[in-house]
Amino acid sequence: MTLDDNDEHLEDKQSFSEKLKKYFKNLFDFSNYDAKTIVYIIIFIVLIVASLVLLYVIFFVDNTILYKFVIICFVNPVYNLGIIGIFLFIAIMGVQGLLVPLPSEIVLLATGMIWGWFLGGLMGIIGSMAAGILCYYVSKRGGRPLAEKFVGEKAIDIADEFIRKHGIKAIIITRFIPFIPFDVISYTSGLVDIDIKKYSIGTLIGSIFRAFFYAALGWLLFMRFNLTLPLDFYTLPFNVIIAQSNYFNAILLIILAALALMIVFYYLLIKKLEKKRNIKNE
Repeated sequence: MTLDDNDEHLEDKQSFSEKLKKYFKNLFDFSNYDAKTIVYIIIFIVLIVASLVLLYVIFFVDNTILYKFVIICFVNPVYNLGIIGIFLFIAIMGVQGLLVPLPSEIVLLATGMIWGWFLGGLMGIIGSMAAGILCYYVSKRGGRPLAEKFVGEKAIDIADEFIRKHGIKAIIITRFIPFIPFDVISYTSGLVDIDIKKYSIGTLIGSIFRAFFYAALGWLLFMRFNLTLPLDFYTLPFNVIIAQSNYFNAILLIILAALALMIVFYYLLIKKLEKKRNIKNE
């Protein structure tokens, strides 16, 4: 029996309470990291907490807040600035990647409202690249140490092996499917061992269909109510605000449901790959 096998055997003999105590002790132990990495971890934790708070507000306090936020802070300013609004759009796409309750899919809907399905799709591709690369680097700096604490180094190592084998294909496929959360894939890619060039190429190819898909949905939503920009909530009928808010919230719910399924799939995949590795090492 090797030293690692002996450690695993001793770990299996521990009681649940001992394992739980050890888990939380390791979770809050940052002594092995330098100050810069700790700062990135803290930023990552703050973003997660802020996102959970915003989700609570959206679904339990004011179900119109997401729609109003997108219109007031994104659609109207970008439209009013004309050509310069394109630069604001790219900046917003980058920032939204850091907030779970404002997924890129929601912003891509807005591109269709501003520019129509074709130009909105093109803008969506550019914005998706900006958001994807920013999330990748934030996760690369502080996400992996945090992920290792939550799921363990072994699970991340197995994910590395999977990415090395299927890397760019996995990125393209997950980007291509519209309801798989774009930003989660960006963060996950930063956690595992994938080259930035391969990641960028996969993101670009996979973003094309996604960007045009959501731009078309946003354009159709806008045309359905015969709206004109900029939108004024003081004159906009309440039933229209409710209908469009429900539309935006439904998209967010679908994205969150897809995220939950991804977590379950990832857990099952890790278990399967871990089992194969153990059989191979015997």
